[in-house]
Amino acid sequence: MSLLAVNNIEVVYNDVILVLRGMSLEVREGAIVALLGANGAGKSTTLKAISGLLKTEEGRVTRGEVRFNGERIDGVDPHLIVRRGIFQVMEGRRIVADMTVLENLRLGAFTRNDDGVRADIDIVYGYFPRLKERTGLAGYLSGGEQQMLAIGRALMARPKLILMDEPSMGLSPLLVKEVFGIIRRINQELGVTILLVEQNARMALSVASHGYVMEQGKIVLDGTAEELANNEDVKEFYLGGHGAARKSFRDIKSYKRRKRWL
Repeated sequence: MSLLAVNNIEVVYNDVILVLRGMSLEVREGAIVALLGANGAGKSTTLKAISGLLKTEEGRVTRGEVRFNGERIDGVDPHLIVRRGIFQVMEGRRIVADMTVLENLRLGAFTRNDDGVRADIDIVYGYFPRLKERTGLAGYLSGGEQQMLAIGRALMARPKLILMDEPSMGLSPLLVKEVFGIIRRINQELGVTILLVEQNARMALSVASHGYVMEQGKIVLDGTAEELANNEDVKEFYLGGHGAARKSFRDIKSYKRRKRWL
């Protein structure tokens, strides 16, 4: 069953800059989906179009639609989108540095009106035991701990879908492996669906079931994670493969755009 459907959207910033040019993707309930692409391809803009955060940067969806659980959400205010079950873990963590770990976690539950917050904090500590030991200000956490806190804060909203933007950024290889292991556990054990934007394509495809490759504001290739990991062009562009340098998927003669994106 499709939980999220992004249908042929265009996004414009400041009524001038066209960033997304007919972007379409689908995220099925219970899946981890990877969105790959070079810097500037429009990956973060795609997440903001889903979460409603375009408004904070003078951006808007000018064409197409975003549907979550069958209901259209483009144009809906961000806090209402959180209430519907979508939470975005921003690039660069964006934790509140002058608040404690516990206060940051409670902040993630700001849209809730139930008595389960304390129990959910314990669940977060179960996934990230290091956070329970950190009682000072969040700004003093290491980069890895801040990323854990950002994911933990997202879990506090009890989301159906988490949008993760570059969770490996700035982390050591060992921490990247640990964080992605936890992402897989959250998906499997809590049933949270995840749309993952990640420069570390190899790691993203190792946890995802499906993936999309994005270039210049639109999808140019998609398939199962296994298909993409074994695709020679994906290997060359994103997995450190060897071969003649290419600047664009447009140079690949074997590439055929799917009909629905024409």
